[in-house]
Amino acid sequence: MVELTVDLGADSYPILIGPGLLETLGGRLAGLVNGRRALVVSNATVWGLFGDVVTGSLTSAGFRTAFAPVPEGESAKSLASAARLYERAVAAGLDRGSPMVALGGGVVGDLAGFVAATYLRGVPFAQVPTTLLSQVDSSVGGKVAVNLPQGKNLVGAFYQPRLVLADTRTLATLPPGEVACGLAEIIKVAMIRDAAFFVWLEDNLARVVRLEQDALAEAVARACRLKAEIVARDEREQGERALLNFGHTFGHAVETLTGYSAYNHGQAVAMGMAAAARLAAETGLLAVDDARRLEELLTRAGLPVRLPADFGPAQYLDSMHRDKKVSGDEITLILPEVPGRGKIFRGFPEERLAAFLAVRLREGEKGGRG
Repeated sequence: MVELTVDLGADSYPILIGPGLLETLGGRLAGLVNGRRALVVSNATVWGLFGDVVTGSLTSAGFRTAFAPVPEGESAKSLASAARLYERAVAAGLDRGSPMVALGGGVVGDLAGFVAATYLRGVPFAQVPTTLLSQVDSSVGGKVAVNLPQGKNLVGAFYQPRLVLADTRTLATLPPGEVACGLAEIIKVAMIRDAAFFVWLEDNLARVVRLEQDALAEAVARACRLKAEIVARDEREQGERALLNFGHTFGHAVETLTGYSAYNHGQAVAMGMAAAARLAAETGLLAVDDARRLEELLTRAGLPVRLPADFGPAQYLDSMHRDKKVSGDEITLILPEVPGRGKIFRGFPEERLAAFLAVRLREGEKGGRG
């Protein structure tokens, strides 16, 4: 097991990474909260795989446990889903010391965390991520939110969990597309923060894709450590933490324009990273060869690198303007300078961005989703 700490003073919490950790959840959580009622939020698929283990662990530790089902997919991150979870929390008798447990991927974690942040003005919660994406990204850092039709994660909070418990054995149940989704976020953090990790991924990607335990544990731990260090220095994204949005401004536009149904989050972020790297190369910030290296790594991971050409530059820009990272109607972009270092550009010239999108989308029409 690898144990990391997100160092936020009184709000610090551990990240535990390793095989077979689900069985230990109850005992670990009992030492972190006062209440002995727990509401486990999950979808039917994940609950069918791991619900008995989690319930057994919580019950053995003295918790009275209730289950709150949520639909699968990004559409579950809605105010309507949050309202149903509030009702389940009331029915389960949760008080301010009773934890919510998010068992599943990023959708479950974001939704359950948002409800935990707002129910009774805040109850403790634990992140138990079961996908590669959620283990390396969404479970760490305390960003919780739901979507609106106008954009992704527009209603949310910064609310840290008491515990992140990432059992790497759960990843054996994932289809290849879900593994690729998580690899997008691993590649992201390496590209903007750790050149040595980027090279390691170039050399070891095939082993991670095959879910070889030693390579998988290394990738998850290194990605989590990098994110934990950034969050500890900038919890509320006033500066450095914005680097973690590399690929997300373009990617969130893709998700919004396609109704959160055509691409998963990792695919959208991969398209966004490839676009941002190409833009950085065209502006002379990033070497063309390094932009190609990123695209090649994403492609090897099974991820798309072209923006959907079903929408025009004006539609992309309109969606970007509704992104929560916009400040003073100015679009913020994260562009890489070299593998391992990114730069924050606030107020990127819109006419330059529109011209870039026009060219990039024409390329997409010729090359499809590749």
